[in-house]
Amino acid sequence: MELKNVNVPLLDDDTIPFGEEDEMRDPSAGGTKYSHPYVTFFHLFFRSAAIVIYMFCGWFSDSFITSFVFVVLFLSADFWTVKNITGRLLVGLRWWNYVDDEGVSHWLYEAKKGKVNNHEARIFWLGLILCPVFWSLFFIVALFGLKFKWLLLVMIALALNGANLYGYIKCNFGANKDLNSAATDFVKTQIFKNAMEIMTKPTAQPTTARPTGVI
Repeated sequence: MELKNVNVPLLDDDTIPFGEEDEMRDPSAGGTKYSHPYVTFFHLFFRSAAIVIYMFCGWFSDSFITSFVFVVLFLSADFWTVKNITGRLLVGLRWWNYVDDEGVSHWLYEAKKGKVNNHEARIFWLGLILCPVFWSLFFIVALFGLKFKWLLLVMIALALNGANLYGYIKCNFGANKDLNSAATDFVKTQIFKNAMEIMTKPTAQPTTARPTGVI
């Protein structure tokens, strides 16, 4: 399956066109510190709730299945909300995927040109980065504690949180630019530079050793 980064319009998309959310909002709602207070709240609510339930579920229930289901439900709600709503409204970024008629999977990373609310953007990135850090700590604790059933739950959380983090980093650093391209270009440049230095470096003339004494 071939993966491509291309810019094409959404297929059968009946939502507000990407980049026109601000124009659709009521101008009288301006003047506040947060342009999207409810969106900002839910950006943090679902992922924070999943962490809190994971940490304190033993206080309310001894059933692992019950805790597992609730955490996964909040993680799923968080993944969908962050991917489809909060990233689009808070920082003007969107990543998505579609399969064309030939069966080729296309990954798209888009960034809206224009200003964003700095307070909302700060909260967006803090929530997006800090929560995977917490889940990484939980992973270490579960691994060394040999709690393998909880380890599975933590891996699910890392996968969902990590997917959104990776997607929005790709959007932020360029819709069609691979995150590894900078490192790859650097390595290629260094190899080429070293090769040119070897080719252009003057060859040292061999020195003829003179006898220092007579036998």
